[in-house]
Formats: sequence, C-alpha cells, structure tokens
Amino acid sequence: MRGLTVTTLTAVAGIAAAFGSNALATSASDPQGVLVVAVAVAAQFPILRVIGIDTDDLSTKDFLYIGFMTFALWFVSWGILLTTGA
Repeated sequence: MRGLTVTTLTAVAGIAAAFGSNALATSASDPQGVLVVAVAVAAQFPILRVIGIDTDDLSTKDFLYIGFMTFALWFVSWGILLTTGA
C-alpha cells in the first residue's frame, strides 16, 4: 500500500508541476519552470507524513525514486504542454 501511495503522489505531483510550470514560466528556458518541480518534490514529504507514511523509514533509494518520478512526469507533461501550445 505504501508503494502505491508514493507512486500515485509522485505522478500527481509531477503532472501538477507541469501545469504550474506552464502557467508561471514564459518559455522552456525560464528557470521558474524548474523551480516549480523542485517545490513539488519538496512538498511531497510533508504530504506523506500527513497521509500517515513514516518518512523517517524511507531509504536513499526511496528519496531518489520520488525525485526522479516527479521529474520524469513533469518533464514529459510539460513537454507535451509546450508542444501543443496549451
């Protein structure tokens, strides 16, 4: 159950960060787009604590997984949004 919760949260955070980057950044080279994904990664850990997942129990591999999955979903989603001009 923990793995499903973490994976779902990373996917939702990555897609939400893409929409946030699309709204705030003026172009693909705007640093605000990357700032949005960094905030999305950092915001997940307090959310996980509220949900009831012990973040002290997470390993380095788990932290890397959360960061990479959020980044990957953000990168693909924002790329699609930039390409379609949405």
